[in-house]
Amino acid sequence: MFFYGTHRRLSLRLFALAAACPGICSLTYSNSDSDPPEGFRSLFDGKTLDGWKMMPRLPVPRYPGAPFNVDPNGEWMKNARENVGKWTVVDGAIVGEQDPPASGVGAYLVSEETFGDFELMVDMKPDWRTDTGFLIRTAPGGSPGLQVLCDFRPQGGIGGFYGNGFAGIHGMSFAIDAVVDENEVPIRVIPADPNKGRAELRDQTRAILKYAVDVEEFLKVWKVGEFNTFKVRCEGRIPTVTTWVNGLKIAVLDLADIEWPNYDAEAIAEMTGGKGHISLEVHNNGRNDPQGQERWWPGAQVRWKNIYIKEL
Repeated sequence: MFFYGTHRRLSLRLFALAAACPGICSLTYSNSDSDPPEGFRSLFDGKTLDGWKMMPRLPVPRYPGAPFNVDPNGEWMKNARENVGKWTVVDGAIVGEQDPPASGVGAYLVSEETFGDFELMVDMKPDWRTDTGFLIRTAPGGSPGLQVLCDFRPQGGIGGFYGNGFAGIHGMSFAIDAVVDENEVPIRVIPADPNKGRAELRDQTRAILKYAVDVEEFLKVWKVGEFNTFKVRCEGRIPTVTTWVNGLKIAVLDLADIEWPNYDAEAIAEMTGGKGHISLEVHNNGRNDPQGQERWWPGAQVRWKNIYIKEL
């Protein structure tokens, strides 16, 4: 039997050990404490959305200076601007969903504060068939920014990256699927079939990563139907970004060293100013999205809790 303080100290030591030996340690980490780890502070009080703003999920130019062919006065943009999603707090977690369910319109929940160099920890519990995650160093509207993926859907990437407004850079070393029961509830996560559906995993998405975990290692730590702990370290004016899931190192992306069509690291650094907001995402699946409902199932929700940050 552990007392609270002993349990907390042990949990933090296990997390540090797992982060220090990726590929060797298969320790998992679950941050169930109400207090932030040492050196971190909380961005969510567990009760209200104080410190966060609900924002529409609007399209942005693909890269700085790119042509932008979306009609700002069109019907789709009008509907998108008026929809900020549905964000509630339930059982100590932020719950995000489309509003109304099956509307196909996404949204962001954006931190009022901005951050430059930091480590961020957040527990996430996505429903199956959601395309979600969180963006870092974003503009006030929640995008452009670099997204840390939590695409819990067929052909989804978890712990990888997507550059919203950053030329669409896409870094992921594996794609997942799930075995589901008769009610479409996932029983376990499996590697995705690269020949089935819209396969997003390809040589280019692997090549831009400086480090990429093997899918079999990821499958050992992912917890189906539970909260999973993401950790992100972002450091540098043109940053290097590292992700962990449940203590397992997933991916490293050096934004100063990427070859990708229309990607300009210096232009993006000038656009962001080396810092930005944190943005939680509910994805849209409208306008003839090839993923359709697979990207966001009608009525699906995502939950975030224990959102902790340490500024470096």
